[in-house]
Amino acid sequence: MPNGRYSLHDTHDHVLLGEERFSCAPGPAGWRYVSKTYGPDGTVLGTTDLTLDSRSRPLRLELRAGGWQVRGGAVDGVTWVRADAADPAGEQAAEGHDRAHAFTGRSPGFLVATARLLRLTVGASSRVRLVSFTEPVLAPRTLDQGWLLEAVDTHETDSGPLRVERYQVADLETGEQQVVHLAGDVVLAAGGVELEELESPPNPWPTEYGG
Repeated sequence: MPNGRYSLHDTHDHVLLGEERFSCAPGPAGWRYVSKTYGPDGTVLGTTDLTLDSRSRPLRLELRAGGWQVRGGAVDGVTWVRADAADPAGEQAAEGHDRAHAFTGRSPGFLVATARLLRLTVGASSRVRLVSFTEPVLAPRTLDQGWLLEAVDTHETDSGPLRVERYQVADLETGEQQVVHLAGDVVLAAGGVELEELESPPNPWPTEYGG
């Protein structure tokens, strides 16, 4: 089970926004990613708990940030409930639904989830509709992304060959692009994301988990 730390930066001026400490692993359902995000001063900013099913669809999502929480999953598209964390009974909760393919957000775990959902081969591209939850208030926004798997390279490491996938990812509304490097179920680098620590090698993505 890889445990590690990402540093998170503003994609425009590269100012450090904080860090995300995470663990991820295949499980009985498919794959699970759990993380906690901290500000530069060490303040806890939020948490992410994402479980994918055997086809890499979001079986269960729970986000917490800014005094809000979101719980969601894949049901005829995706559905979610957004509530004030101070309202445990959910009396003021708002439900949402969209014919999107999956969820996304600031956590690098969502990049892994989207790549595995698409199952691209080298040179192939795909368009995907996602619901993003914008921090700090976890406001939902639907967006379309274009993903292209540019190349797959193998690098020799002390623990054996490491297969690294390079994606071009574009927001089809704004035109903003980023390059994403994935190895198994770990993001090595992406827009505003750098892998700083990793305690064990990434899990290879087996076919039964979507790739």
